[in-house]
Formats: sequence, structure tokens, C-alpha cells
Amino acid sequence: MTLNYSCGFRESVAALGDYEKAGLDIVFVPEAYSFDAISQLGFVAARTERLEIASGILQIYTRTPTLTAMTAAGLDYVSDGRFTLGIGASGPQVVEGFHGQPYSAPLARTREIVEICRSVWRREEVVHEGTHYRIPLPPEQGTGLGKPLKLINRPVRERIPIALAAIGPKNVALAAEIAEGWMPMFFHPEKADEVWGPALAEGSARRDAALGTLDVMVSAPLAIGEDIDDLIDLARPQLALYIGGMGARGRNFYNDLARRYGYESQAAAVQDLYLSGRKDEAAAAVPADLLRATALIGPASHVAERLDAFRAAGVTTLRVNPVAPDPARRLSDVEALKVMAS
Repeated sequence: MTLNYSCGFRESVAALGDYEKAGLDIVFVPEAYSFDAISQLGFVAARTERLEIASGILQIYTRTPTLTAMTAAGLDYVSDGRFTLGIGASGPQVVEGFHGQPYSAPLARTREIVEICRSVWRREEVVHEGTHYRIPLPPEQGTGLGKPLKLINRPVRERIPIALAAIGPKNVALAAEIAEGWMPMFFHPEKADEVWGPALAEGSARRDAALGTLDVMVSAPLAIGEDIDDLIDLARPQLALYIGGMGARGRNFYNDLARRYGYESQAAAVQDLYLSGRKDEAAAAVPADLLRATALIGPASHVAERLDAFRAAGVTTLRVNPVAPDPARRLSDVEALKVMAS
């Protein structure tokens, strides 16, 4: 599951021991424009023993490629080999608005960053002549004193798993080609092949067999019970935020995804309402069938059916967000889902 980055972090970490016993396998710590994910991932590593940890996600523009590699190697070390590096391009509003970095060439930069990270983890002298990153820095761009260096420490693993957050066709093809894992947003099992199938096939055709099978990591809100149909509405604000407000008009990747799912008019309405400040109305305008298709909320039989649909669509890792109001109920929902998934 993904830990909340805006509040209650310590409380969430304190409960992770119970979730581990219930069957939780991996916990993601996001990094939007909140506290950094790295310090919190180190905290989680120190408070857990079996649980895998992952960044979900680090923006590719905010750290140099070698620092990203060093950070991943450090987290893998303090967690005894339990870390997955989740990275993504984020969007112009965060990258340019909060970090002051130009949002340019996300695909090419991602490919170079992955290459550099793997070179660092192999403890090679890092020499990279790319379009966007040149290591060492050429003499004409600096003092001329830079020289190839390799990581001093020996990493726990020379191949730390990398998962790419991607929803656009070219980004998805890149994930299928070069990454161990792929993290799409609000995944609709019945429409996934139509929307992403060609991109996944394109990338898979170029995939190195040494990477193994692509780990498809999909997020879904979770609540199991006969009396919790109303909890589906708890997913409305987040979908409204992404479809309506996570980007500008004409440059919102999540709005584009909703349109590709076939919700052209609804996506436009949600965006219009959200950008005009009518967030509650935007949430109410999120299509009910999209909510239900992307969630694991309802009676156990319904959740089991949706689990089968996710599995049939190629999902291999479920990133759940337990939404039941009672902590004990949230824990039992994870435990029940683990049994279903097994």
C-alpha cells in the first residue's frame, strides 16, 4: 500500500507491523511537494524487517542521475535489499512550479537515468555521453578537472528493481522495455488492453530477457463488506483531482487517460468544474462506472470478481488504499484480500 504523504505518517508507520502480519508485502512512499520520500523510506526501513519499501515516486528532474543511484543504493543497504526505485516524470506544475526545473524530454531523460543508475550499481567508472547528461562534465562546461569515478561502497545488489510511473503510450512502451516494474494510474482492467496493449507490446519486443517479466503495479482503493457501497465515493476526490486539476487545460495526462478510456465529455466536465474551483461538483461528476472499475470496494464476492479482472488484465502487484473508516476493518480488509490473491 501507499503511505499518506500529507499527514499521519508516524501513525501509519506504527501500524505497519500489523499490516506485515496481515500479509502486506510492499509499502510505497510518495514524494509530491511534501516532505522528501527518502528520509521517510529510511525511517520505514528501520521500523520493519520483512516489508519491502519503494519510492512511489521520485521525480526524475529533482536529483542528478548519480545521486538517484546513490540514494537507491543507500536505501537498499539500510533495508538489507528490500528497496525498489520508483521514478517518474511528474508534471510541469510540480517540476517547474515547485522545483524551478524545465520540464523537457521526459522519455530521453528517463532512459539515460536508468542507464546511469545501473552503471553506478555495477560499480563501473561512470562515463556517460548522453543528450541530456554528460558524465564527467566536459572541460568546456566546467573546470576541466572532472574525472570518471565509481561508487565507493559495494551495493547490496547491482540490479536494484526500477519501476516507472507511466500512462502515455510512449512512456508505457519505455517502461515495458527497460524497467522491472510499471506503475499506471487508475487502471481499468476491461479497457487496459485497448488503451495500453499496443504500447506494452512495442516495449516488450525490445525488452532484455534478463529483466524478467514486467511487474504491473496497480493502485486501487480497498474496502470489503456488505454494507460499504457508499465508500466508493471516497475515491471521487482523488480522481477529480487528477482528472480535473493535476495539470493545465490541454496538458493534463490523467485527463487524457480518462478520455482514452472513453469518457471524453465526462473528463471535460470534471476539468471545467475543478479548474473553476467547484471541486465538490467535480468529484460528483466523476463517472460511477470508472470509480467501480478501478476500485476493490464491495461485498467479498464482488471484490473477488474484480481481483480476477485485474489478474486477467496482467496485474501482478496490487497497491491498495484501505478506506474503511475503522482501523481494525482496514487491517482485516488487507488480510482478506491477501487470502483472495493467494
